[in-house]
Amino acid sequence: MATIAADAGVGVGTLYRHFATRDDLLNHLTHRSFEQVLANALAAERRGPNATECFRLFIDAAISQRNELVLPLHGGPPPTSPATKAVRNEIHQILRRVIERGIKDATLRPGITPHDIIVFGAMLAQPRPTDPGWDATCRRLLTTYLRGLRPGP
Repeated sequence: MATIAADAGVGVGTLYRHFATRDDLLNHLTHRSFEQVLANALAAERRGPNATECFRLFIDAAISQRNELVLPLHGGPPPTSPATKAVRNEIHQILRRVIERGIKDATLRPGITPHDIIVFGAMLAQPRPTDPGWDATCRRLLTTYLRGLRPGP
């Protein structure tokens, strides 16, 4: 906690006044990260003209925010609070709607799950030190992945 407080530019007492334990802090950061991912999912659903573009926007946002997110697939704790689990479930519901939309308009093949999208996005959005070419590599991989979600000939 002392290192976290120092990195945040606050005293350790200030940190403990807000978060009694390291787990409390991590749970707060996890919840805040899920809320950000929810905002990303809502924005992607609203802005994407089709399912593939929705997923591109959704995963691209995670790539851009990779070092700000504390999520289970990034090594963070699994959600334990009912509020965080509710946010996670809402993200899954949005992704299900996008998948259904894509299957209905024949831009996605059947069998895709929200978990597929989340796991792939999390792999591309792993926190990492600055590497100027890495984001471009991730976005190329994303394009290849999204092509694979389309129905076959």
